Amino acid sequence: MRRGQLFHAELAAREMGHLSLADALALALLIAEAEPRRWPRAAARWHARFVLEAKGIGLDESALVLAAVAALPGKHRELAVQTLRHLAHSHGLASLDKVLERPCPQGRLP
Repeated sequence: MRRGQLFHAELAAREMGHLSLADALALALLIAEAEPRRWPRAAARWHARFVLEAKGIGLDESALVLAAVAALPGKHRELAVQTLRHLAHSHGLASLDKVLERPCPQGRLP
């Protein structure tokens, strides 16, 4: 079922042409769940977008964002969510809240 959702989400993303940072995170998390082998690349791409869109982010905070997004599908999800939420707010990207507030399907991603 998740693969079907992913297919339709990717199709919609292509039709839209550009996703918001929040929508890109939602898509990346769907990739993590439906096709875990694609997760590392999706997470890295999303991290790059975050860094490009974040106002005044430095290397240390960029590294924290990368570690937090990498941890989203795992057992430290809550800490990762808190870290991303804090860094997003600190750099003018509060729009991520809606995606970060969603419960993780089946408790945790693969």
